This record gives sequence, C-alpha cells and structure tokens, in this order.
Amino acid sequence: MTKKIEASPLGTYRAYLQKEQLAYQYSPEAGRAVFFPRLVCPFSGSTHLEWRVSKGLGEVHASTVVYPKDAQPYNVALIELDEGFRMMSRVEDMDPHNVKIGQRVRVRFVVEAGAPAPLPVFVPQEEENND
Repeated sequence: MTKKIEASPLGTYRAYLQKEQLAYQYSPEAGRAVFFPRLVCPFSGSTHLEWRVSKGLGEVHASTVVYPKDAQPYNVALIELDEGFRMMSRVEDMDPHNVKIGQRVRVRFVVEAGAPAPLPVFVPQEEENND
C-alpha cells in the first residue's frame, strides 16, 4: 500500500498563486481564517484546516515607506483582507507616500524575476458608482 504524499501548505498556497488566486486556510474549530499557510491552527491546535480563496478585497491596516539606496521609494503595507486575515504586501499604482490607513484595496498579481510564484500586491479599489 502506498501512502499519498500531499503538497506542503506553502506548495498549495503557491499553486493557487499560479492560478492568480489568493488562498488562505480556515480553521473550523477556531471559526477563523489562518494565514500564512501552516500545518497546525495557531488558535486551536487543530490540524484540520480548509483551503479557501479570498475575494482579494481589504483595507490598509498599516503602511510605511522604504527608501532604498539608489532606487525609488516604495511602501510596505499590512493589508487586512475582508475574510479576516492580514498579510504583508505593497500598494501599487499610487505614490507610496499617499497610501492611507483604512484605504480600500484589491489584489493584483505580478510576476517578478526569481519569485517562485506570482506575488499578490494591492492597488486602490475604485469606488463603485451607485447611480
């Protein structure tokens, strides 16, 4: 009898990124989202974690601007996704100094040289017209 080898949580997360989906785990025992991917729920200790796909919408929880030597400044932001987890990323398509806490954002995927999978970054969410 052969045992089925399952992908690691990081491998599964990257497989979703390859499909341009932002996946996270959900712990039924804790009743909450779990991110970054792991084997054991940090809230309940359970190994029963389900994969779900985020809608990719959230808001900036914190942001700072990084000033690298000989390069343009960029922001590093902590994004709180609507599904209840936070992740580090960056907000693009705007001046990094103008990123504001509470600003609504949506995910976009970019391919960067040397990265093992597309990276989830965020852009300002356009306001919906309610006319």
